[in-house]
Amino acid sequence: MLRALLTSLTLALLSVYPAAAQPVDGGHARVELISERHAVVPGDTFYIALKMDMDEGWHVYWRNAGDAGLPPRIDLLEGSTIPKGALGEFVWPIPHLLPVVEGEIMDYGYDERLVLPFPVTIPADAERTVRINLLADYLICEEICVPETVRVTLSLPVGVSEPDTENGTLISEWVARAPLDYDGQVRIDTSVTPWKLSLKPSIGFDPSSDIRFYPFNHEISHPADQPLSFGSEGATLELVPDAEVLDGTLDGVIVVETENGARTGYEFSAEQGEAFANTSGTPAKRSRASGGSGAGVVGLVFAALLGGLILNLMPCVLPVLSIKAMGMVHAVSSGHEGEVRSHGLWYTGGVLLSFAALALAIILIRQATGTATLGFQLQNGPTVAILALVMFVIGLWLLGMFELGSSIQNAGSGLAARSGAMGAFFTGVLAAVVGAPCVGPFLGAALGAVLDKPAMAVMAVFLAMGFGLALPYLILSFVPGLSRLLPRPGRWMETLKQFFAFPMFLTAALLLWTLGAVSGPGAVAWAVAGATLIAFGIWLGKRSTRPLLKALAAVALVAGLVYPAVHAAGTAGEAAGGSSLYAEKYETEAWSPDRVAELTAQGRPVFVDFTATWCATCQLNKMTTLKTAAVQKAFHENDVAFLVADFTRKDPVIADELKRRQRAGVPMYLWYPAGSTEPEILPEILSKSLVIGLVSQN
Repeated sequence: MLRALLTSLTLALLSVYPAAAQPVDGGHARVELISERHAVVPGDTFYIALKMDMDEGWHVYWRNAGDAGLPPRIDLLEGSTIPKGALGEFVWPIPHLLPVVEGEIMDYGYDERLVLPFPVTIPADAERTVRINLLADYLICEEICVPETVRVTLSLPVGVSEPDTENGTLISEWVARAPLDYDGQVRIDTSVTPWKLSLKPSIGFDPSSDIRFYPFNHEISHPADQPLSFGSEGATLELVPDAEVLDGTLDGVIVVETENGARTGYEFSAEQGEAFANTSGTPAKRSRASGGSGAGVVGLVFAALLGGLILNLMPCVLPVLSIKAMGMVHAVSSGHEGEVRSHGLWYTGGVLLSFAALALAIILIRQATGTATLGFQLQNGPTVAILALVMFVIGLWLLGMFELGSSIQNAGSGLAARSGAMGAFFTGVLAAVVGAPCVGPFLGAALGAVLDKPAMAVMAVFLAMGFGLALPYLILSFVPGLSRLLPRPGRWMETLKQFFAFPMFLTAALLLWTLGAVSGPGAVAWAVAGATLIAFGIWLGKRSTRPLLKALAAVALVAGLVYPAVHAAGTAGEAAGGSSLYAEKYETEAWSPDRVAELTAQGRPVFVDFTATWCATCQLNKMTTLKTAAVQKAFHENDVAFLVADFTRKDPVIADELKRRQRAGVPMYLWYPAGSTEPEILPEILSKSLVIGLVSQN
């Protein structure tokens, strides 16, 4: 009697105070566990759900994220009173399209709110309270993508089953959004290109409807338009393949959208075969978004402009920009607005000319070889050697080993008369050359999409990126109120100038490391010898007035710069290391398409790191994620094959794979779950939780 009374009181309280905990703020989404029960009975099976309310403009991904992204996942944590097998799989609602770059890069997912239901079975011997503790991992994106992890908890008393009307209704609504089983016949005809997905339903389609196919895997091009036509017995979609052959069936969901906006999904597995008769011929009545090339290029130009702005914050560019900043301080202190504007314009001109030259080089390389990637300039030994020596010389200048003139940007008395204009110009050139390979985290996928477009589109995107890099200084130059905020010159500038010498030396060291990978240790030794010769020439030139010694100093400077570059060109094919030794250094295997095919055929999960010595983002990901003990342990425990594709030097096979995945360069990370022959493309910036979550879910 007393026990029954207590149970009744408990249920009465639960009707006012739900058992679910308060939502957890993951950063860009409020996440909570909700249940269709207030209280449960042993052996009961019902739905709970991961509920996510996202910030405006942010989105998460479907089970197949599309060209980039990762779906949400959950793990059962310690302290839970149910076994891991008690949790079922997510019931995925039908997604909608997420055009990252219209017509070029397409993802699938959800925004605003997502409710992911999944069944849970209460143990038959459960007593008192069932506690469910989950770790939810998800990638949430706007212009950038952020991996977030939250811990969510749900406690339910065991007693008399009591429904939660509010949450139960919400969960039911989202379960109803899941695709239905397709009632009819379906075939995929791969004998023609594009492939034809032939649909023969038991009840015909409304010709005014729109139909879109959402694949479970990556056999087709996600951003490509899917021309639709109807016949008297069904409909046909044309699909652009992204695989040479289709291995087995084509699995996924079609979403049928009526004129009033109602959407219904149907899940199927299409066998290969000839398209059904009378399922095509009449074009769809509704206008379908094709993501034309014009709109795609406009989106790419805008993305490139933003990427160029962000590039100002990258470590590889900051040392060069510090020189520009000090030059502006001096120009502002002169009190002549014309000189300030001249600095801004010349610097912008240097940046734009460099990015135009980079775009032209990519266009010419593409025309000659069929492929082109960002960072190609750092695969050239002479270029790397010269850049390393230039950084070393700039470091010596910043330390005060020699002077370039009265202005911080001057390059001798001839340039001094021009108020440092040419100095500002060459600072822009240097910022562009050093900064271009650092765009991967922001524009890797977008630039990958534009590299196959017409030459004018490539040029427009690269000029937009350069303009974004130069824009902050251009604004400072032309808005007097902003430029006056800069501090006045003083002794502090000499100290700061000397301090910035050390990032320059570190940049030179990184370039020497790259030079060793590209042209071998001999090239590094000659570059160091060249640096010594340059330092000797500077020392001799400062201390001598005799013409003969001045001439000897000039010869030393020229020889110190030229001979290391000549030697690097002659030893480009003798570099120690390469893909195999690089992989061995990190206790991995070297990547090749054949090796991936072997491993996936064995059913092993595979992680592929497309990297390069000169890629700063790649090295950061190694230090913070891939080479950490936690990630290596997860790889070992889950029998993950870790392959490395080293793009430090030119490699046409790697270049072809980057092109195939629509990436402009490294880094690129591919994850092949066990049993899958098609990879997921991961974000360019990794985290331990992201990688460990993927591996553990396998």
